[in-house]
Amino acid sequence: MVFSSSVFLILFLPFTIIVYYNPLTDWISRRSGIGFRNIVLLATSLVFYAWGEPIYVFCMILSILVTYFVGRGIACDKIKNSKGVLAFGITYHILMLFVFKYSTFIVTQIRGVFNDELDAMRDIPLPIGISFYTFQLMSYLFDVYYGKAKVQNNVLSIALYATMFPQLIAGPIVRYSEIAKQIDQRDTDRIEFCDGSERFIYGLGKKVLLADCLAYTVDRIWALDSRPAYVAWVGAICYTLQIYYDFSGYSDMAIGLGKMFGFHFSENFNYPYIAKSVTEFWRRWHISLSSWFRDYVYIPLGGSRVTKREWMRNIFVVWLLTGIWHGANWTFLCWGLIYFIVLMFEKYTGFPNKLGWLSHVYTMLIVSLAWVMFRSDTISDGLKYIGEMFGFGNAGLSSLPTINITIVGTLFAIVVAIILSAPVFPAVSAKMMDVSPRLFGIIRSVVALVIFAVAFSRVMAQSYTAFIYFNF
Repeated sequence: MVFSSSVFLILFLPFTIIVYYNPLTDWISRRSGIGFRNIVLLATSLVFYAWGEPIYVFCMILSILVTYFVGRGIACDKIKNSKGVLAFGITYHILMLFVFKYSTFIVTQIRGVFNDELDAMRDIPLPIGISFYTFQLMSYLFDVYYGKAKVQNNVLSIALYATMFPQLIAGPIVRYSEIAKQIDQRDTDRIEFCDGSERFIYGLGKKVLLADCLAYTVDRIWALDSRPAYVAWVGAICYTLQIYYDFSGYSDMAIGLGKMFGFHFSENFNYPYIAKSVTEFWRRWHISLSSWFRDYVYIPLGGSRVTKREWMRNIFVVWLLTGIWHGANWTFLCWGLIYFIVLMFEKYTGFPNKLGWLSHVYTMLIVSLAWVMFRSDTISDGLKYIGEMFGFGNAGLSSLPTINITIVGTLFAIVVAIILSAPVFPAVSAKMMDVSPRLFGIIRSVVALVIFAVAFSRVMAQSYTAFIYFNF
């Protein structure tokens, strides 16, 4: 089940809100505590996941149980080797990722080396969201081990933390220490619920009205055997915008839904496409993943408080793992190494600082080229596409490809997407708040209703498009 589907918008979300906030639930919660509301949210979250993954929900439950007992073991005074217990828990989670996400790819590569002399291995379906909930459960174990969070003695609370449907499928990666208190005690008033609903609607608009529109063009351009330079650039620009609005739209919906039920998740994006260096870009893009690798990989390896050679090794390991985390394909590995090379170049030369306003052009060029490799099926396909962007392809103006897209609609989506990728809306909102807060509130409500109406009509008129990060 996805947020931008009619099943979610018409059935699941209204049903969950009604059950969660109905008078009977409220009456029971006042007498039994927040635990009953947690059970309601846990049950609906399991239904949400099982809707699309009826078998793999049991794998997720097993991971939760292992995490719960390992966490208890780490905190148990009678167990002296807490480091060994932690190692067992982390090994288990890594093995789960390996089996479901990487084993088929590795066996395929080995078969290639031995010229298909090995028996073929059937593809193992990838459980949706396994990378996200696995990283969350590992962060819980790390935080308990390092004393950043108290061990949770209620297995249902750990289960709710891992399965909470707003952030279950594609993040953001929520740290247990950030919401531990909210699991045990939280309140939601009408204003907070409305704010969360508005944030959800904006995210839905990003996904349905921008990302899906751009995806239509991207898919058709990438399906071509060859492309003139201008077509290749249109495809690269559209994908650069598509992946941002697809993923940030999901994060907005997740944060909004969390707020509707009393949870406050950290921001996952901070207008990354206004960055003036690739280093700054990664401080603004997928913040929860970047901070995860920083806190649980980079800093434990020594961070920057080591020799230059060790420091470079630490950054290399982080970007190697970042590429691997995104999927079992050489293109993801190449994508991660591209960023390692660029970041090293920036740190040693300070190159972007010498460009002035051109630093933004430089940053977006690097990011767009890296996204081309990210989107491609193979490294050779990615290099071929990048070559076509710079005129090294076979297609020229005399052999224009036939692309079944609406030019005006595509250009309109690109222009709107570029404008909204900068903090234009917050700036306009701040000025309107100074002029007339009441008028601004009315306009915000009207805009949100219009966006929801248009997005909902598109959801009903066409089948949904899966979020890009569902694959990770």
